[in-house]
Amino acid sequence: MSAPRNRIAVYPGTFDPITNGHVDLVSRAAALFDEIVVGIAESPGKSPALPLDERVRLARLATAGIANVRVQGFHSLLAHFVQEIGAGVILRGLRAVSDFEYEFQLASMNRHLIPNCETLFLTPAEQHSFLSSTLVREIARLGGDVSAFVHPEVAAALSARWARATPSLAAQASS
Repeated sequence: MSAPRNRIAVYPGTFDPITNGHVDLVSRAAALFDEIVVGIAESPGKSPALPLDERVRLARLATAGIANVRVQGFHSLLAHFVQEIGAGVILRGLRAVSDFEYEFQLASMNRHLIPNCETLFLTPAEQHSFLSSTLVREIARLGGDVSAFVHPEVAAALSARWARATPSLAAQASS
């Protein structure tokens, strides 16, 4: 097997919000590459709960203890971002078999768009296998405690986001 051309991997996603599962994957991947770039997609079509600059800030805080990690937002096609930063690998997480079909389709399209880039799939540690940003957002939106699933600053940001968006039932009753 020949030596890798390039030891930069990009871990792309919306990260709305970044979870402990994401951070676990970044931490484990960091041992495999010289640099991991957490690429945070603007993704306006997904209508993220948190703006891009906030997601970047929170991801930087959550990954601050990992020396060879850089967090960068992007507004372009992933293929263009990968080429711009000079990555040779796209990292993707697979939580369950149900993720595989969609991820396989993305990997195949990326291979077509950037043939000199490989996709590497990593599975989360067992304690994070059930985590998803969607579940964390929903728990936070409904006033639940997400502190076991995200960095403390992420939990605070989600709490603030939903406190602004949803008046309490007590406040509604008194009006």
